Formats: sequence, structure tokens, C-alpha cells
Amino acid sequence: MSHPKVPSPFAGARVVVTGGAGFLGRPVVELLRLRGAEVHVPRRAEFDLTCERDAARMYESLRPDVVFHLAAEVGGIGANQANPGRYFYANMAMSLHLIEQARVIGLGKFVQVGTICAYPKFTPVPFRESDLWNGYPEETNAPYGIAKKAALVMLDAYHRQYGLKSSYVLPVNLYGPHDNFDLGTSHVIPAIIRKCVEAVASGARQIECWGTGSASREFLFVSDAAEGVVRAGEVMDAPEPLNLGTGREISIRDLVGLVARLCGFDGSIQWDSSKPDGQPRRCLEVEHTAARLGWRAQVPFEDGLSETIAWYRRSRTT
Repeated sequence: MSHPKVPSPFAGARVVVTGGAGFLGRPVVELLRLRGAEVHVPRRAEFDLTCERDAARMYESLRPDVVFHLAAEVGGIGANQANPGRYFYANMAMSLHLIEQARVIGLGKFVQVGTICAYPKFTPVPFRESDLWNGYPEETNAPYGIAKKAALVMLDAYHRQYGLKSSYVLPVNLYGPHDNFDLGTSHVIPAIIRKCVEAVASGARQIECWGTGSASREFLFVSDAAEGVVRAGEVMDAPEPLNLGTGREISIRDLVGLVARLCGFDGSIQWDSSKPDGQPRRCLEVEHTAARLGWRAQVPFEDGLSETIAWYRRSRTT
């Protein structure tokens, strides 16, 4: 969906993007610069944003008009199972300190990227923003999801009490070039791509996948997500949760078959049913966001997968 070519409210603004060197952060930074913003990316080595003192120092040093908070400590099901305490603390602390310091300095706007993991485990499909509080999240990623959802509550409270302008988006599972392909911490698409590409390269005739393959997921190409995040920052002044997705789901079993075909892997797939499937289904209702932002996902799924596979193959040889 196109929107009028009017000057962005970020033109000439000093914008800080936490996590700006990350997977989603890269295209967000690029889009903001194309819109005329002066973008600054705080480095973790210089600012530990889980520490209140460092969060305050970041504001003093970079003097932002707008903050896009994308930094997160996150991983797939295995990483969430191994680090529940750390994932809750790190994500809660970053949002807590950054939002409070935004109030202290009178920041123009705070844009928070939430997570689909915040939805209840058995949310009716498609997920509607009005269902966000109707149950407890899926257990393996609940600490991460609740920490991110708490930031929504804080932004709403700060908007009502202090007038802090903010936006809040809930992206579905992202994929694309520059994703994390570490099998210990990656999400499902990069993990499957890596397994299939390596099997083709080595001549292996079998790969193993977690769970039963029965769960479904929805996936959004990272450049589409970046446009949605920036649009939310431009359009929204209050932290109304907005889904960012395609509105289409695919079972993990079908996803593995599709990735295998696109990678040229024709061996067997072994499912380890002793490993968890995670949330049974994920698919978003996206019409509300389309109406609010004038935004829809543009990249067809197979095209995005093919681009991601090609990028990963290039990255293995450089």
C-alpha cells in the first residue's frame, strides 16, 4: 500500500535507533536516513542500556529528538528455555530506563518494537490487538514476551500522565538477509536454511528439525517490517498496539519442505518430537494496521526466502 509522498516528520530530526546495527535495525536506519533524519546508533560497548546510568548518559551524549527502541536480547525456543531470567531482566530493564529517561528530557517521541510472543498462548487466529491481554503467553517465551508487553503499559501510563508521545508495534516472526544463522540461538527460518544449505554442500541425505512440524507461523520480510516500524513512528502519537505482518500462516512442516526445495535439498527430514513446538498457531489480523498506517507487506514469501537463501550462501563464502 502506498502513501502520499509528503515530507517525513523525521526530516532533520536527531533520531537514535537502539539495536540499529542489528537485523531489523539496519533497514530501519537506512529508511530513516532516506527520510532525512540524522541517525545515531548507540553501541553496546559504550552504553549498557540495562543500566539506568548508561541510559541517561546515552540521552545526554546523543541528544535525540526521537528514539526507536529495537535493542533486545532474544532467540528461538531453545535460547528462551536456557535464558528466561536474563531475557526478562534485560528487555524489561532497557525499556524501563529508556522510557523513564525519555520523560526526564522531554523526548519528542518514543517508538517501541514489541513482540508477537506477547500474545496469549491460545489466542484465537487471526490474532487481534484486542486479544493481547486475554491470557498468559506460551511458556517458553513468556518472560521475553511479558517484558516487552510491560513496555506498552509503561508507555500508555507515561502518555496519560506526562504526555510522552509514543508508538508501539508487534512484528510477527521476521526473516531476511543479515539474520542470525547461529543454530544455538537462531529462529526457525535461518536454522532451516542453514541446515539445508550445509546438507547440500556436504552431500548429507538427512536433516533434523525440532518438534512435530504441526505448529504454524507467519513470517514478515525484514524490509517490510522496517517500513512498518518507521511508518508507525511517523503516524502514531499514542502507544496503541499495532500488528505488523502479512496475515498468512504456514505450518512448520510445509515451511521446511518449501525451504528444502528452494535450497535444492531433496533428502529426508527427521522430526524430533521430544523438542517443543512452541505456540500452536500464529497468524495476525492486519487490516487494523493497514487502516491506521497505510502500510501493507509487499514482499512475496518465496521471493523473500530466495533472497535470504542467496544472501546466506554468499555469506558462507566471504
